[in-house]
Amino acid sequence: MKLGMTDGKWPNFHGGARGGTRGDEASVRRDFWPKIRRALGRIPFAEELIAAYYCTLDPATPAHAKAILLGALAYFIMPVDLVPDFAPLLGFTDDATVLFMAINRVRRHIRPEHLDRARAFLASGRN
Repeated sequence: MKLGMTDGKWPNFHGGARGGTRGDEASVRRDFWPKIRRALGRIPFAEELIAAYYCTLDPATPAHAKAILLGALAYFIMPVDLVPDFAPLLGFTDDATVLFMAINRVRRHIRPEHLDRARAFLASGRN
């Protein structure tokens, strides 16, 4: 299961002893781009994923929306997975489910400029 228990503790997406969203934010900022570049050809939801990332960086995004999105992005970058990412056809279904649930909760905070930046990244060939 994708729980990020490398240190024997449960992940903490809502504050508390392990740093909460600040710890998740640092992990997401550090690990997001390497993971997205490795997975890009295998995920049909890259635009939404990258737009969610840009939304978390936007100072106008409310803290509760950032926390929800950071939790979903942290789940995406964790190395241990409910459905292994390398599994043919099913590998990213759990990641997509978590991401789409998060996006549905905070959809109004994902602005056109976040989607535009995601599209620009995908079109740029930097991936």
